[in-house]
Amino acid sequence: MTAVFRSHTRRAALTQLGGISALCMLGTFAVAGPARADTWPTKPITLVVPFPAGGTTDVLARALADKLQQSLGQPVIVESKPGAGATLGADYVAKSKPDGYTLLVGAVHHTIASSVYRKLPYDFQKDFIPITGIAMVPNVLVVNAGQTPARNVAELVTQLKAQPGKFSYGSNGNGTAQHLIGTQFQNITGTELLHVPYKGSGPMATDLLGGQIQLSFDTITPVLQHIKAGKLRALAVTTAKRSSALPDVPTLEEAGLKGFDIGTWFGVLAPVATPKDVVGKLNTEMVKVIQSPEFRKRMEEIGAEPTGGSSDQLAQQIRNETAKFGKLVKAANVTIE
Repeated sequence: MTAVFRSHTRRAALTQLGGISALCMLGTFAVAGPARADTWPTKPITLVVPFPAGGTTDVLARALADKLQQSLGQPVIVESKPGAGATLGADYVAKSKPDGYTLLVGAVHHTIASSVYRKLPYDFQKDFIPITGIAMVPNVLVVNAGQTPARNVAELVTQLKAQPGKFSYGSNGNGTAQHLIGTQFQNITGTELLHVPYKGSGPMATDLLGGQIQLSFDTITPVLQHIKAGKLRALAVTTAKRSSALPDVPTLEEAGLKGFDIGTWFGVLAPVATPKDVVGKLNTEMVKVIQSPEFRKRMEEIGAEPTGGSSDQLAQQIRNETAKFGKLVKAANVTIE
């Protein structure tokens, strides 16, 4: 009897200890859960750029990554995944693990693609959570200075009308801002241009300088040095106000194209199920970088205007521009299978 009693007592004690251990483990998880952002990140973070290296998106991503890895204490890698008008890179991030380690450097092109493409493998508003804006960069109408004698928009329009279909313009791909701006320009001016899509600004600028295409509506960043060198001639910016980087260049509206106001915004987004505390930490650290004097100086050098802001602000901008470009795309009758 005594032996049996001791066995039961030992078993009960072990059971009790097991229960205590389980409770301790649960307590540990309960404490660790809410503190996730305190220990995150523990490994490198990847910023996915949906264009080739050398373009505005790539330049902005690298400027952000350089400072961000200092504040987060982990490497921040910039990885290019170009193609299909920036939608391939977006699809890759949408399907990535929502842990804050794979992020998309998104742009205005993604709000346009929502209306241009008949079918996308992701929903830009539902499958992503915005973190913050990075910068706004005006687009600029530039021509090859050696090939095109036009010194203003009026002279260019006259030249284009005299030779319909003989001039070509480049874009970052079908369904991007440059594509839509070019379409709008033709509709308003009554001109006819050949559209040549590229995977990004780098290869497009190379062909523009080489004379394979005659003009483009690219963002200021990749063409600014060539404008200053006299190889490209800037005729107008596409935003409602002039660019601080090109203060002497008029807007398209000033040049007679009323109501023309399209610029290119850039921001960072994460897969939609990313924990809110991680998104909050990313927003805090990124906004600190964007508001720093060093980052602002770098933006001035490339013709960009730093933005920053909250997740909700970028989300609202995406909603507004998706609706805005939906109307423009319908009016311009631009669709891609």
